[in-house]
Amino acid sequence: MAKTSQDAPVKPLTSTKKMSGKVVVALFIVALLAGVGVGYGAASLVTATGGSAESQTEVEKTAGVFDKKTFPDSAEGLLKKGGIEGEGKFHLERPGGLSQNVYLTSSTVDLEQYIGKKVKVWGQTFKAEKAGWLMDVGYVEVK
Repeated sequence: MAKTSQDAPVKPLTSTKKMSGKVVVALFIVALLAGVGVGYGAASLVTATGGSAESQTEVEKTAGVFDKKTFPDSAEGLLKKGGIEGEGKFHLERPGGLSQNVYLTSSTVDLEQYIGKKVKVWGQTFKAEKAGWLMDVGYVEVK
């Protein structure tokens, strides 16, 4: 009767070779230097093409519908992400502290692209429970 592969003894797949500590450290250093090199190259590429990564995402100076009848209220400040206790998705930081923030939503403008920029917004004020001032923005202008 012929032997089948089922009759053959099974050898465990283990390696008897171990990497020395020096080899592990050397590989770590090479990987670290490669990562730094890639990061530096990417930063150099962004600078060579016209500035910082933030300036690469140019936004329109104005956006929305400039209609003072529909959007009669205005406020100016630094646009930040985050509302207050469920009211607004964004807010304007203005001089005078938290009590001077204007909390914002928008049915007309994508405010996400204006985060971190000083802007003036026109909108309609809504009654709020937590926010001192809650506005639906209809028009935005970068200052």
